[in-house]
Amino acid sequence: MMAFAFIGLLFLQVQYIATIFKKNNEQFEATARSCLKEVSREIERREVRATMEKYTNSLDVDFINLLTSHPLNFNIPFFAQGIDSTGITQGFIPGQNRFSTTRPPQTRPGQRSPDRRIPSIRDVSDRILKESYASFLRLNAVRENVMTELIYIKPVIPIDQRINFEDINKLITNEFVNNGLNLPFVFMIVNINDRLIYQSQPLSKKPKSSEIITQVLFPADPTSRLHYIKVYFPGRRDYLSASVSFLVPSGLLSIILFVTFAITIYSIFRQKKLSELKNDFINNMTHELKTPVSTISIAAQMMKDSDISKTPEVFRHISSVINDETKRLGFLVEKVLQMSLFEKQKAMLKLKEIDINDLIANVANIFNIKVEKAGGTLDIDLEAENSSIYADEMHITNMLFNLMDNAVKYRREDIPLNLMARTRNEGDKVIISIEDNGIGIKKENMKKIFDRFYRVPTGNVHNVKGFGLGLAYVRKVVEDHFGSIRAENGRGNIGTTFIITLPTIKN
Repeated sequence: MMAFAFIGLLFLQVQYIATIFKKNNEQFEATARSCLKEVSREIERREVRATMEKYTNSLDVDFINLLTSHPLNFNIPFFAQGIDSTGITQGFIPGQNRFSTTRPPQTRPGQRSPDRRIPSIRDVSDRILKESYASFLRLNAVRENVMTELIYIKPVIPIDQRINFEDINKLITNEFVNNGLNLPFVFMIVNINDRLIYQSQPLSKKPKSSEIITQVLFPADPTSRLHYIKVYFPGRRDYLSASVSFLVPSGLLSIILFVTFAITIYSIFRQKKLSELKNDFINNMTHELKTPVSTISIAAQMMKDSDISKTPEVFRHISSVINDETKRLGFLVEKVLQMSLFEKQKAMLKLKEIDINDLIANVANIFNIKVEKAGGTLDIDLEAENSSIYADEMHITNMLFNLMDNAVKYRREDIPLNLMARTRNEGDKVIISIEDNGIGIKKENMKKIFDRFYRVPTGNVHNVKGFGLGLAYVRKVVEDHFGSIRAENGRGNIGTTFIITLPTIKN
């Protein structure tokens, strides 16, 4: 349930952050596209404005004044009209974009001509219409020239002659800053075939197509002559990540939660394992302690028998048994207490200079009796020349006894025991190896043999007594002497070799 809740919470958090990041990215891209569209419009407006100014300044105004220099005749429903010296009325018909001419009625000989006197208001109207007509013709000519150049002439002009790249850079920068996108960018101008025409600055790597924002430069141009503005933001991802302000604390809290969860799960399984080991230890300890206690109890009952007390030899034998079993019981209790002291770091080592070759020779001499009793042989090969170390003699001796005792306990019944103790030098260190030809240790159990209470599984067979503390004690002694120990399977997976490395006095 804890794992399911944590994974679910982490999934929702990642989804929420991904959604926010996606929304911010879409908003960023929409803003950038809007800015580029405005830049494109401004470039187009500037080109139209420049073209209009060009044709406005070059237009022949005198030609328009000449067309509208005659007095107007309000009887003719034209937009602007005039009468030339022959009496022909001229005018421009709105909506038809053409001139019309009208002749005045003819007078008979001797007939008086109509009065051609013009009121003052008519003079004013005539002047206003002339000016309006001239403005119309002027604007119409400008419009036609501008449209012609924008449609037919401008698209064929090279793009680098139509625009100024520095001005575009300034326009894009100002537009981005005004819309809150104040971060570095690189813009490019490409044609319809995506051929690069201009790039504001070089790029260290080619950006992905999804990271580039594109906008048409002159939308009114023919399709075959279109050009595009492309903008790439190198720091876009960092900018969007910075916009999600809670990303870092959220990540830290998730990591803390994950570590706490992992430690909790590890502690649960470790406590379960320790509980199993403790139960095994209690069973083994009970089994080990039961034998000397039972022996002492039986011996004590026998001593109560008056017949036995009258036989000195039997009495001495029973007393010897009680004494031996008491020592054995004390040794077992001392071994447990010793490991407890080591775990609490209360053991004090009495270091002194000793010769490891001499110590191994003494231990082998004492232990050889037990090996011969088991039907085996014990050999030593002391090649180390630099064999002086600072060590606690008692603990080093116990360490060697433990390793040799394990060799005797876990020997093969069908093969005579062959136990070998060696020493050699490796730099300023002395290497001690205890090698036997016993039953060996499986590879999957090799990493656990130095753990407290751990015993190699042997099913329901309990022919070898112990608490699972011996090798843990050995490792503790070696580590407290600033050394290391490892176990290896013997040649052909027969037997076990324990290799101990200790620093010499020189080291």
